[in-house]
Amino acid sequence: MDGSIVYFEKKGKQNTETTLRLARSRAEELGIGQVVLASTHGYTALQAAEVFQGSAIELIAVSISTAFDEEGWTMRTEERRRIEQAGVRVLTSVHGLADGVAEGLYGESTPGNVMANTLRLFSQGMKVAVEVSIMALEAGLIRSAKEIVAAGGTDEGCDTAVVVRPAHARRIKEFRICEILCKPRSG
Repeated sequence: MDGSIVYFEKKGKQNTETTLRLARSRAEELGIGQVVLASTHGYTALQAAEVFQGSAIELIAVSISTAFDEEGWTMRTEERRRIEQAGVRVLTSVHGLADGVAEGLYGESTPGNVMANTLRLFSQGMKVAVEVSIMALEAGLIRSAKEIVAAGGTDEGCDTAVVVRPAHARRIKEFRICEILCKPRSG
């Protein structure tokens, strides 16, 4: 099987439209019916709604829990409403790679944080794409036996997209990153 990876010169929001177009194209080629993406305040989810308009692909936007409200990372009610009105399903959940209580007790030296930091070696978006896949699977919005496209980014927007076969957190060794569609070259 031949394939190619798009490498962006810079990480960040300016890569969102291209990332989403690559995600749609590959999902259509492979017959993938779901795309999971991170969206903090709705920018990526609303962009995805435009890019995927007219397709049969279900979009699932994943935001994080109110534990991150102080950082300003939580989706507001009006943002969620706009995204849902655009036809995108929204899930709010705890971080898929966070170790919750263990992290609170032991800091960043937990297995979930080690894995998150390892994925960041590829890009912040790679960590996020894997994480939102786990979150959507844990919520029952996707199935572990099926490939999906997942997208994540650095700060705002998305700059990384992958084809994955997700696994529940308790079966993380079964998670597979099947294809890297795009990522920032410098991480």
